[in-house]
Amino acid sequence: MRHLLATIALSLAITSVAHAEDWVIKSSPHDVTATADRLETIIEDSPATLVARVDHQAAAADAGLQMDPATVLIFGNPQIGTPLMQADPRAALDLPLRVLIWQQDGETSVGYLSVEALADRHNLDGADEALAGMAQALDRMTNGAVAAQ
Repeated sequence: MRHLLATIALSLAITSVAHAEDWVIKSSPHDVTATADRLETIIEDSPATLVARVDHQAAAADAGLQMDPATVLIFGNPQIGTPLMQADPRAALDLPLRVLIWQQDGETSVGYLSVEALADRHNLDGADEALAGMAQALDRMTNGAVAAQ
């Protein structure tokens, strides 16, 4: 029984590590609000459309709870996302894109599901051009949000 529990614990640890590899995470020199504001401006100046901005800290406060700042920006571009959903309609579960900006231990981070993880999660064969465009857009936008200036 002890061996079985150790095997399960090891399997869970390996799974957690594998999931961490699915993320692209960048450090930001700005606080969560400033980083989210910067990303929102970049989205507004791009072909993408901001769908929603979710302030989890504010929602927690409304429920009488406390948490560190965490904001999710949800945005997309049908020119890029539609071909992915045409390749596999289940990709719609992960689209439009979501970028999380959070504070932990006094540090601000920006993270999102990697395009490779999205492609692996769904059958996106033949959508290489759309995936490449998405990866470039996410990298450019988040780099702008975390830039020192």
